[in-house]
This record gives sequence, C-alpha cells and structure tokens, in this order.
Amino acid sequence: MTYLKADGFDAAIIGIDSLSERIVYDKWAMVEILMADDEMSEEDAVEFLEFNTWNAYVGDHTPIYVDVMKLDEILEFTK
Repeated sequence: MTYLKADGFDAAIIGIDSLSERIVYDKWAMVEILMADDEMSEEDAVEFLEFNTWNAYVGDHTPIYVDVMKLDEILEFTK
C-alpha cells in the first residue's frame, strides 16, 4: 500500500481510508501543532494549512483532511 503523509503532522492522524489508501488527518489538531511547534497564531496556522496542505492535490493518495465533530455539533451544523 502507498500512503502519503503530511510531514510533521503524525500526531494529527486519526485513521486511514483503506479503500483509497489515504491517511486521514484532524485539521484542527494540525492547527494546534503549528501553533505549538512554530508559534503561529490560529489564523496564521489555518491560512498556512489552507494554502500549503489542505487544498494541495498530490495524486491519488493525497491525504484526507477532516473537521472532527461530535454528534451534537454535526446535528447543529446540518440544521
């Protein structure tokens, strides 16, 4: 299997999609990593990740980036 990783964000991995052979990341855990490791503000970390990581396509095995939510958050979001 071929899995592509986002360098420096292993702690934000929440699983894999074995069907598409893609690693799944928690987007907000990635933000927290940049805030802690690179002393970025939340706004700067989100902007950096949106531009350089979340919206980058690097082939069929591009990682999946998700907003991890609890059921009550999902229900509120989908109203």
